[in-house]
Amino acid sequence: MSIDTQLAQLIGDLPAGTSEGVALGTGMADGFDIYPTAIGDVVVSFNPEGVSSVDIADDTFTQRFESRFDRPLLRAEPPKDWGRHIPQALDEGRPGKLPVDLRSVTPFQAEVLDRTATIPKGEVRPYAWLANEVQRPKAVRAAGSAVANNPIPLIIPCHRVVRSDGHVGNYSLGGPHNKEELLEYEGAPPQWLEDLAGKRIRLRGNTSTGIVCHPTCRAIRRSKESNVIDFRSLGDAVDAGYRPCELCRPTP
Repeated sequence: MSIDTQLAQLIGDLPAGTSEGVALGTGMADGFDIYPTAIGDVVVSFNPEGVSSVDIADDTFTQRFESRFDRPLLRAEPPKDWGRHIPQALDEGRPGKLPVDLRSVTPFQAEVLDRTATIPKGEVRPYAWLANEVQRPKAVRAAGSAVANNPIPLIIPCHRVVRSDGHVGNYSLGGPHNKEELLEYEGAPPQWLEDLAGKRIRLRGNTSTGIVCHPTCRAIRRSKESNVIDFRSLGDAVDAGYRPCELCRPTP
């Protein structure tokens, strides 16, 4: 089914007499446009609250959107100056000045996703880190569920969240292959991450500074390799006299 055919069907879902402009302006329908990314074209939808979803631009994206959000999609120009912010947000992997609409998730999930948006490009963090960041250290599985239900992947960079054992894990936007492509593109090689996970290396310390970091933290990656020491846990690092990095904030 073509995109135009899908849209014709969805436009028919608007109440009789409702114009497209009114539907978009009141949030009865979301607008969308298509943007290129490192993993191919994606559909970005938006409403007066902000960007509401990012999805793969395939033959069934409209059905997925309507099933999840219970409102139709209409092709439209982004409002205000969002048009120039959306490509930047997609490339940088953070909302920046672009408003986002997280009404489709719970307050806890929104809090987790807000923290996910702070993970720098080229770095990754485990689910346990997210749980600790929202002051719910025992809610690791719930944090993982929040990431899995992220309605705005790429802009809220859930591809930068890995399993607590360090393995790359799955990805909601097209599967693990897309996650690996994004991490490679951003400078966090997935095979390197998998090799560290296979050796049960969770953290890396700098013998000169006495600071221990997540392996992708920009602080440890600037270190000379001869000054780097590997640890399996924060407890091991602390017992060896290392202190946690203030940039990446490793957790137990």
